[in-house]
Amino acid sequence: MSKKPVKATKKEVETTGHSWDGIEEFNNPLPRWWLWTFYVCIAWAVAYSVAYPAWPLINGATPGLLGASTRADVAAELKRYADANGPIQAKLVAADLTQISADPELAGFSANAGKAVFNTWCAQCHGSGAAGNKGFPNLLDNDWLWGGDIEAIHTTITHGVRNTTDEDARFSQMPAFGKDELLEPAQIEQVVQYVRQISGQEADADLATEGAVVFADNCAACHAEDGTGDRAQGAPNLTDAIWLYGGDVATLTETVTNARFGVMPNWNERLTEADIRAVATYVHGLGGGE
Repeated sequence: MSKKPVKATKKEVETTGHSWDGIEEFNNPLPRWWLWTFYVCIAWAVAYSVAYPAWPLINGATPGLLGASTRADVAAELKRYADANGPIQAKLVAADLTQISADPELAGFSANAGKAVFNTWCAQCHGSGAAGNKGFPNLLDNDWLWGGDIEAIHTTITHGVRNTTDEDARFSQMPAFGKDELLEPAQIEQVVQYVRQISGQEADADLATEGAVVFADNCAACHAEDGTGDRAQGAPNLTDAIWLYGGDVATLTETVTNARFGVMPNWNERLTEADIRAVATYVHGLGGGE
């Protein structure tokens, strides 16, 4: 009589020995393919950190056996473009400012290079479209504090306005008529109404009449007797509808009381002469240049 074969019992997988609320975790081995992939990744990381810059040091990082450097690659690429643009930049620097736009080669280069310079260095204040912001002039219109011809724009960009780093910076300063007690509050109210009147805005006629006298005695020396301004001093035209800070009563009162003192950096320490000429040509060609 033959014996009935005994069915093999399935071997239970050991647990990790940990238990969470009565739940135990099986100690299943990792898949062999995953384990070897993990080892390969470790080996690759070690090899990479030896071959390429990787480990930070006090000054810099380990250079790596291959001597690779992304900074050096970028510097080489910049030099390559600088060398390629060298001849046209030299021609731009040597050209008469007023003749740049008449030269198709220089005009095309300045339009592209100037836009790049503007977007990098100027758009933060004047806006990406050059329409300006409160306190930062609109470069698209024909209202210029210091002049809008190509030479005046070039000078302004080169030396800046009211900065302390360039002796040739354009400089003018409006008195703080209220803060320094040069005018009484009533006189400030009067001259504000007069300025609104000559700029075509709604104004109190009686106060404006009194304000005309205050204006003639205190403001005409810079803004001219008729209020049209003086570019030699950077004094704005007060008879149009273009305002750097605003033409409402509250803003004009603040301006007369405490004055304004906008500052523009001199770009001759950050940009090359070719870059300055390119961006000056670009700004001049936006539509507001004279």
